[in-house]
Amino acid sequence: MLNRAKTLTLGVLLAVSGALHAADDKPLKVGTTAAFAPPLEVAVEEAGKQGLKVELVEFSDWNTPNITLANGDIDVNYFQHTPFLENAKREGGFDLKAYAPGVINNVGLYSKKYTRIADLPDGAKVAIANDPINGGRGLQLLQKAGLIRLKAGVGYKATLDDILDNPKHIDIIELEAVQLVRALDDVDLAQGYPHYIRLAGTIDPESALLFDGIENKEYIIQFVTRSDYQDDGRLRRFIDIYQHSPQVRAALDKAHGKLYQPGWE
Repeated sequence: MLNRAKTLTLGVLLAVSGALHAADDKPLKVGTTAAFAPPLEVAVEEAGKQGLKVELVEFSDWNTPNITLANGDIDVNYFQHTPFLENAKREGGFDLKAYAPGVINNVGLYSKKYTRIADLPDGAKVAIANDPINGGRGLQLLQKAGLIRLKAGVGYKATLDDILDNPKHIDIIELEAVQLVRALDDVDLAQGYPHYIRLAGTIDPESALLFDGIENKEYIIQFVTRSDYQDDGRLRRFIDIYQHSPQVRAALDKAHGKLYQPGWE
């Protein structure tokens, strides 16, 4: 009986050891979108040099990354700031949390037809994002440009219903944020994201007629996990590489130019 007990114990230990080994071999899965992928790809490469296996999963829209994360198919995503996350949690019922900060990007107003906002004609067509959060950021930009006046205190939660004054009678068109760069041929002015404009290659991402400030810390892009996510050290290591690797910083500079700042500094 003693020998049989020893055999059983050894079997259990081997099974546990095998399971732990399998867990070690399982890559950390990070979801993102095209605009943020290039620096993350460099971070994945640097992690690999340190023996950390990371798999990057790229999505083409801004809804699927949170759905996939909530379903447990990825470990973390990186594409959204806190206002977007809070709205997604409210609308989708996701139990997610911000884990660590990434970069903060400028957003601007772009035009292929005009070089000054003052030159926009009466009734100009202006495109902004159609989601509740980025649309609010677009409306704040239009107010900063003097094109509209919003109700006091609405901030990034602003909607079209919050417009109190529209002296140039601009026609505001709401589009999916990732499609705004493609609308520049069809509208007079559009809210634009430099990282998407750089990917599209249609105009100079630094040519915005007006940029918003990067002092609004709520717009820092976050690494987001499920609320019950228990990091085994791999995610913390990967984020440290993203934030502090010279190779990743060079990739961030290449991807975003001067139109970003590290949100962790």
